[in-house]
Amino acid sequence: MIVPMKKYTFLVYHRHYTAFLQQLRETGVLHVKERKDVNLAENEDLRQRLEEGRRLTAVIRQLQALAPAEGVFAPMDQSLDGMAALKHIEDLFQQRSDLQLKQQSLQKEIDGMLPWGNFDWQQIRQLQQAGCRLDFFTCNKSAFKSQWEKEYRAVIVGETSAALYFVTFSLDGQRPEIEADQARLSASSLGELQERMAALESELKALDAELADLSLSQLRSLEYAACQVNDNYQFSKVLCETQHAADDRLRVLEGFVPEDKEAELLALMEQSPVWYQAEKASVEAAEVPIKLKNGRFARLFEPLTKLYSLPNYGELDPTPAFAPFFTLFFGLCLGDGGYGLVVLLASTWAKHKLPQLKSYAIMGQWLGLSTILVGLLTGMVFGISLDTVAWPWLANVKHMFVTDNNYSIMGYSPMMVFAICIGFLQILFAMGFKVVRISTQIGFKYALSDLGWLVLLIDLLVYLVLMLAKVPVPQIATYVIFGLAGCCAVLIFFFNSPGKNPFIQFGSGLWGTYNMVSGLLGDVLSYIRLFALGLAGGILGSVFNSLAFQAGGGLPVWIGWLPTAIILLFGHGLNFFLCIISSIVHPLRLTYVEFFKNCGYEGGGKEYQPFRRTAVAEEPAQN
Repeated sequence: MIVPMKKYTFLVYHRHYTAFLQQLRETGVLHVKERKDVNLAENEDLRQRLEEGRRLTAVIRQLQALAPAEGVFAPMDQSLDGMAALKHIEDLFQQRSDLQLKQQSLQKEIDGMLPWGNFDWQQIRQLQQAGCRLDFFTCNKSAFKSQWEKEYRAVIVGETSAALYFVTFSLDGQRPEIEADQARLSASSLGELQERMAALESELKALDAELADLSLSQLRSLEYAACQVNDNYQFSKVLCETQHAADDRLRVLEGFVPEDKEAELLALMEQSPVWYQAEKASVEAAEVPIKLKNGRFARLFEPLTKLYSLPNYGELDPTPAFAPFFTLFFGLCLGDGGYGLVVLLASTWAKHKLPQLKSYAIMGQWLGLSTILVGLLTGMVFGISLDTVAWPWLANVKHMFVTDNNYSIMGYSPMMVFAICIGFLQILFAMGFKVVRISTQIGFKYALSDLGWLVLLIDLLVYLVLMLAKVPVPQIATYVIFGLAGCCAVLIFFFNSPGKNPFIQFGSGLWGTYNMVSGLLGDVLSYIRLFALGLAGGILGSVFNSLAFQAGGGLPVWIGWLPTAIILLFGHGLNFFLCIISSIVHPLRLTYVEFFKNCGYEGGGKEYQPFRRTAVAEEPAQN
C-alpha cells in the first residue's frame, strides 16, 4: 500500500530559519517539496558539494577493495579533516596509478628483450667500435633461410612457437639486405629492466600496504565525512527550495510527511516559533512522494516495482498484486526441482553471510521453494524426468507427476494448458485491480465499462468450462449466463465515457472491443513462454546428462567418472545460468507488460526521501 501523506507549509522568521532547518533535519520526517522555478544545476555551492561527495565515494570504494579481509576497522574519528584526508589518499592512488602505468610500459620492454637474453650493451658497442656491425632480426620460422648463417653470419639466439630471433654480424659496416624485420630493442639490458621492475614492484607493494593501513584506520572516518558532505548538500538544497517573502524577512517551506510520522513533526512544532498549516495531500498532485508499506512477503518485491516505476499518489500499489504471480512464474520458468534446491541453498547462505543482501536472499528463498514445488509436481530434478526412470521406489508415485505421459488435456501438454490458464487468471486479476483503482481514484461510474469486461470474461469462461466438461446446464442457468452477458455489453458500449453522447460512447465501445479482443489473445498467448522455458531447461539438462554418461560409459570405472563429472558440472552450470536469466527476465516482462497494461498502471511517482541527518556519530563502547 501507499502510505497517506500530509502536506505542510511552514512560515518562519528569517533569523530563526537556520535553527529551524537544523531541528527539522534532526527529526528526519519531512520530504521537502521541489520547486519547478529553481534550477539547482546553476548553483555553484551545490555542484561543489556534489563533486566532493563523488570523490569521497570513489575513494571509499577503492579503499574497501584494498582492505585486508581479516583486518579490524578503527572507529570513526569525527575530528578528522575529511577533505584533507581525501586529498592525501587521492594523491596516493594517483601515485599508484602512475606506478602501474610505468610497470605496464616496463613489462612491454621486458617482453621485447626476453627472446634475446641478458646481454651487455657496453660489449655490443665495443664490437661496433672495433668495426663489427650487429643487427637484430626476427622472422617467421618458415621464412628463415639457412644460407643466412653463412652469408651474414646469422646466429639464432631465441625462438617462440612461430618466430625466430637472430643476430647478424657484418665486418664491412653494411646492414644485410634480408627478408626479415629488424627488431626494436630497449636501450637497457634485460637484467637492468628486471631490476627496475623489481624496484617498481617493491615501491608498489609498499604503497599498497600504506593504502591498506589507511583503509583500516580511516575508512569509517571517510564514510562519516561523506555523510557530512551529503548532509551539507541536502541542507543547501533545502535553502534553494525555500521561498523568500515579506521583503526577505520570512521564509516559506513546503513539504510532505507520512501520516504515521506526523506526531514526530508536531512535537517539534510545539517547541518552535513557527507558523504552519497542514492538509491532506491531493491525490492529483504529481509532487507527492511515495512511500510503500507492505507485509513481510510483498515487501520483498518492492524493488521490482521501483525498477519499473513507483506508482503515483492516486494509484494503488501493485506490489502485493503481482508478487505471488511473479514467484509462481519464476518456478514455472526454471521448472527443475534440483535447480530450485540450489537457489534455496544459495539464498539461505547469502541470508546469513551477506546481511546487506538479506531482503534479496529471502526473496530468493521463496523463488527457490516455488521452483522445488514445480519440479516435484512435474517430476523434473537436475534434468532427470522421474516418470521415465526405472527406479523401484518411484513406482507408486510416477502416475502422479503432471507430465504428458500421465495427463493430456484435449491432446495438449498439461503444463501448457496450466500456463495459459494462470496467465488468463492474472489478466482477470489485473482487470479487477483496474476497476478498484479507477473506483478509488476517480469514481465507480468511470469503472463500469472495465467492470463489464471483467464480468463478461468470467461469465464466458464459466460457460466455456461447462460446455467442455459436458455438464448439463439448466435452462434457467443458460438464461442467467446470457442475460448477464447482455448487461455487460450495455456497460461496455454505453458506459465507457460517462457524460458523453451515447453514439460517441457506442463508437468508443466498438473500438474498445476490437482492442480488447485482439490484445487479450496476444496477452494470453504470451504466457506460453512459462511452459516453453521450463520445457527447454529440462530438455537441455537431460541432454547434458546423456552426454555425460555416454562419455564416461565406455571407459574404466576408475577414470570414467572424470569426464562424466566434468560434463555434468559444466553442462548443468551453463544450463542453470541460462535458466536463471530467463526465469527473471520473462516473469518481469509478463509483469511489466501484460499485468501492468491490463491493470492500467501509470507509475511516475517520486520516492519519499526525508530531509534528515545521515552523519551519525558512533556511540562509545560500554565497559
